[in-house]
Amino acid sequence: MAPVYGQYYSETVLYVPEPKKVTNLHFFFRGTVGGPNATAITVARANVTGNDNSSPFLPNSIVVHDAPLTAGLEPTSEIIGNAQGLEVFPGHDTTSVVVYLDFGFTKGDLNGSSISVFSRNPVTETERELAVVGGRGKFRLAKGFALLKTRFLSNTNVIVEYNVTVIH
Repeated sequence: MAPVYGQYYSETVLYVPEPKKVTNLHFFFRGTVGGPNATAITVARANVTGNDNSSPFLPNSIVVHDAPLTAGLEPTSEIIGNAQGLEVFPGHDTTSVVVYLDFGFTKGDLNGSSISVFSRNPVTETERELAVVGGRGKFRLAKGFALLKTRFLSNTNVIVEYNVTVIH
């Protein structure tokens, strides 16, 4: 077999980054468990004896979300986007969840843009923080943090307030 010879040529161009922008977002995540309008569905669960199968949020399970985002807390608030992603309930309890969510915006200047969070979420704490790890559209190469506050919680519904600082 004969050796192959080739050349590679690339003109070096100085990289000049765009100036960083900081955007603050405020919205509400509305989750519904069960029923015809469920936004959270368990797609995998370990077969562990003694599990109460009535709850979708069990240890060693994976839940998929497709939930609306609203501009306000009221039930009639405008839907401004949706959250899609996964929650993984590791270990022996459900007090801490590993969450990946993509928040896609469908209204106004942010239409077509999204931010992604991937972090540990200690759900039993009323206030907590998630890491913003990326984005699309206006939030390309985003980083930042999301401060969460549970505003309503029942057996079937949850409303979580998000205050997000995005550096992009």
